[in-house]
Amino acid sequence: MPIQQSDVLYTAVATAENGRDGRVATDDGRLDVVVNPPEEMGGNGAGTNPEQLFAAGYSACFQGALGVVARQEGADVSGSTVTAKVGIGKNEDGFGIVVEISAHIPNVGEAAARDLVEKAHQVCPYSKATRGNITVTLACV
Repeated sequence: MPIQQSDVLYTAVATAENGRDGRVATDDGRLDVVVNPPEEMGGNGAGTNPEQLFAAGYSACFQGALGVVARQEGADVSGSTVTAKVGIGKNEDGFGIVVEISAHIPNVGEAAARDLVEKAHQVCPYSKATRGNITVTLACV
């Protein structure tokens, strides 16, 4: 169920100049980066790109969701890592993205790790936002 505006606890604000070949900065100045298309897409690759920024946000959010689920389940996820790979490519109406989430959870068995990752995927706000819109695959490594 979507949240209402009255439920919002924090709002991030970022402004882009010149789209994929310019600059992105947050209103508080904590993030201020040059963005350029990667070489694979004809750019100079000198700066970061939206896919890297999305991968960073998604992996951090998913790691947080994993921690929430682990506390509920009484599981030890200390030392765990979450990697998000965000791919971009052409589709029938322009471009689209795909995401692969890989979690390394060293202190639990393989089946328990898969269960935790599936449950984290159900509660992660990024996963909720993308569900039904893009392909997201999950893996435990």
